[in-house]
Amino acid sequence: MSNYFKDQGKRGENAELQEELASTDKTKKRDAVKKVIRDMTLGKDVAGLFTAVVNCMMTPNLEVRKLVYLYLINYAKTQPDLAIMAVNGFVKDCGDPNPIIRALAVRTMGCIRVQQISEYLCEPLRRALKDSDPYVRKTAAICVAKLYEISPDLVTDQGFIETLNDMLGDGNPMVVSNAVAALAEISVRGTPKALVLKNATVTKLLNVLNECSEWGQVFILDVLSSYIPSDKTEVKPSSAISSLEWKWQAVNILERVKPRLQHANSAVVLSTTKVIVKLLDIVTDSEVVRTYVKSLGPPLVTLMSNEAEIQYVALRNIILICQKRPSVLSNEVKVFFCKYNDPIYVKMEKLDVLVMLANENNIEQVLMEFMEYATEIDCEFVCKAVRCIGRCAIKLQGAAERCVNVLVTLIQTKVNYVVQEAIIVIRDIFRKYPNKYESVIGTLCENLDTLDNSEAKASMVWIIGEYAERIDNAGELLDGFLESFSEETTPVQLQLLTATVKLFLKRPQIAQEMVKRVLALVTHESDNPDVRDRGYMYWRLLSTNPEAAKAIVLAGA
Repeated sequence: MSNYFKDQGKRGENAELQEELASTDKTKKRDAVKKVIRDMTLGKDVAGLFTAVVNCMMTPNLEVRKLVYLYLINYAKTQPDLAIMAVNGFVKDCGDPNPIIRALAVRTMGCIRVQQISEYLCEPLRRALKDSDPYVRKTAAICVAKLYEISPDLVTDQGFIETLNDMLGDGNPMVVSNAVAALAEISVRGTPKALVLKNATVTKLLNVLNECSEWGQVFILDVLSSYIPSDKTEVKPSSAISSLEWKWQAVNILERVKPRLQHANSAVVLSTTKVIVKLLDIVTDSEVVRTYVKSLGPPLVTLMSNEAEIQYVALRNIILICQKRPSVLSNEVKVFFCKYNDPIYVKMEKLDVLVMLANENNIEQVLMEFMEYATEIDCEFVCKAVRCIGRCAIKLQGAAERCVNVLVTLIQTKVNYVVQEAIIVIRDIFRKYPNKYESVIGTLCENLDTLDNSEAKASMVWIIGEYAERIDNAGELLDGFLESFSEETTPVQLQLLTATVKLFLKRPQIAQEMVKRVLALVTHESDNPDVRDRGYMYWRLLSTNPEAAKAIVLAGA
């Protein structure tokens, strides 16, 4: 009885569709193919209908052919032996009078990532690359890149890379852009010299730029951004004339691509920016450089009014651009102030940009923003805002005191994670400006009981050890940390060990017993080899040559 129901289920799912696929009724066959694709999309296993679906390839109905090709792409990997059955159909379709069918056949053969089929693809692909219809040629160009993923040696041996380079001079802009995209993909995947750019080729690419689609422009601009002059006079200018020609060519490219900065598509704008930033390295005329740098600002600012995802990508690029050309957005700091409805990933990037744009003229505005952000409820965002205040202090010496005052104000809020982050930041400021802001140490010492972050503890211990001679109760403070020594993390243990030795070297009368206790603890009870080895090193230094120990341990003090 169970077998009966099993057979019935199989009959309902497979056999019925198989009969419909074999039907002479064109409408019924079309509907059956649609049902197969529907089931495949829903995740049902329809691999058993492979032969029946392949037999539908020869239908004159374009809609059915597209669906059959979709099915083949999906199941060819799991049924490679059966997929070879479809090769004759593909080869026949590649010679069809209809260019859409020819292109569809080439595209599908390229999408079927089966090694056995790739050999059969070569001859149809070679014909398609030289087809009279540009739609077929542009499809074939992308197909070469897909074939390269399966069999790079085959693509090289068949001369397809040379053919793609020839297609850069094609009269159709879409063919050119797809050839560029394919060559760029091949270059990334393992043949760096696949794309050969010469003066004449660059000129052709610039000529078709205006006629390409948005994504075609992106492909071409990305290639132009990596353009390196190829002949000897460009690579190594042998005279003043050749050097001038090289720079003139760079300016010419800049002039041709500059209008793309006003494009509505953000990808085109960013790709154009990339080209301009790279080519400005060649230009030596300061006035030209200043003009183009100034032109980059407004388009980048405009990108910040797009969706959050585009803003994020733009911000990541802006950070790189500002590292290279800090003056691009020097007067646009307000654009990067965080809004209440910005996603957290956008806010985090804006903080980095604000630090990069901070200068003596706008530091007050930037610090006020950071103080505001430090009162937010998102801990990660607040901690990064506090870190950014410290980065501003390290970057701008003239504003360091103002930054330290802001950090002290934040510490006085007694918010635990703000206090701990501020202590970590102040440690870095002390390292940058030694013996300059010791007046805040008292405020830091008042918050020792709130520390539960290992990095904050290590920072506070470092501060105590570094300024042990100026902190009256330094021994008591370190003793408080030593009570839980065995429970602390390795960085805290290492800092405690070093701070105790520093205290002993600076004030031996109050730390003699403490240093013996700590050295015995780390050398006899610690399981961590790093802590134990440092303990032995300090012990030997102190016992053999205290003056040498002082010179080494207090070298930066």
